[in-house]
Amino acid sequence: MNVEGPEKLVNSIRENISQQVEKNVIDYTPHLGMTFESEVAAYDFYNEYSWKCGFGIRREYANKSRKDGVVTSRKFSCCKEGKRGADKRDYLTKHSRAETRTGCEAHMVISLDRNINKYNVVAFVAEHNHPLQPPAYVHMIRSHRHISESQALQIEMADNSGLKPKDFHEFVSKQAGGIDILSYTKKDGKNYLRTKRMQSLRYGEVGALLIYFKRQSENPSFFYDFQMDVEDHITNIFWADAQMINDYEYFGDVVTFDTTYKTNKDYRPLGVFIGLNNHRQTVIFGATLLYDETISSFQWLFQTFLKAMGGENPKIILTDQDVAMGQAISLVMPKIFHRINYSPIQ
Repeated sequence: MNVEGPEKLVNSIRENISQQVEKNVIDYTPHLGMTFESEVAAYDFYNEYSWKCGFGIRREYANKSRKDGVVTSRKFSCCKEGKRGADKRDYLTKHSRAETRTGCEAHMVISLDRNINKYNVVAFVAEHNHPLQPPAYVHMIRSHRHISESQALQIEMADNSGLKPKDFHEFVSKQAGGIDILSYTKKDGKNYLRTKRMQSLRYGEVGALLIYFKRQSENPSFFYDFQMDVEDHITNIFWADAQMINDYEYFGDVVTFDTTYKTNKDYRPLGVFIGLNNHRQTVIFGATLLYDETISSFQWLFQTFLKAMGGENPKIILTDQDVAMGQAISLVMPKIFHRINYSPIQ
């Protein structure tokens, strides 16, 4: 039996496939003179290239025109570019972050050609000084992590149902077949919810609240404050009227703080500082609306609470078992007694 014919056919097919693969690799490899319609298109292309190779990218420097503010050049580098600076934290720190920078010089630089109004690749370095990630782990690199529309909908539905982000993330990780297979991390999910909540608070609601506070502030004993984010949006709010401040002066030795008054997705976590007067009646020392229950938010809240109360610390504070709340208390009021409140004051 003559098998020469079939062998030639198989070899020819293999050669064609090999050539096609090589062609595809070349098509997805940046090269000098390559043009892009926009800076975003260049970033997306280089990010797609880094996905196929097994590394992540980030935006480096950008030069802008003083006349019209248009980006004239931009550098995209490997996520392991550069070196970490000297650690300025306490030398007794036990758990330092692992070093992730290796001084990698792989990068791509684009420059705007005003004649054709497009960006050209003017520099490209492909070599890396570190091992590249296998395909099974590339999706966990920061520039490749993303939350799809369907995943965003699931996160919102879980939040509306009262599921904690940690519990929901563990569930979807098992559903996907493992935490390494999911395209986003637990922190990504929390950040998405935080952004969603901030966007949902309309200007009219904030304006109405501030108008109310300004009217109340005609009384010099009324206190309110709010925290702004980097985009000048109001995040956390605290207020206390004259009666609350006066009650704290007399009955503020023991304070209970709780944030379990959130009733549904349309209301932000409402926290109240409460105590007991000499008739064992509940008195309120202050109230707050929070966007999230993170260490930074609680730290701002407790600092603001003490500011409203003239800097006087309570002797004992009772809270639930929230870890972030406990850490914030240890930072702001390290010398007071912090206890877990298993049976809230009635």
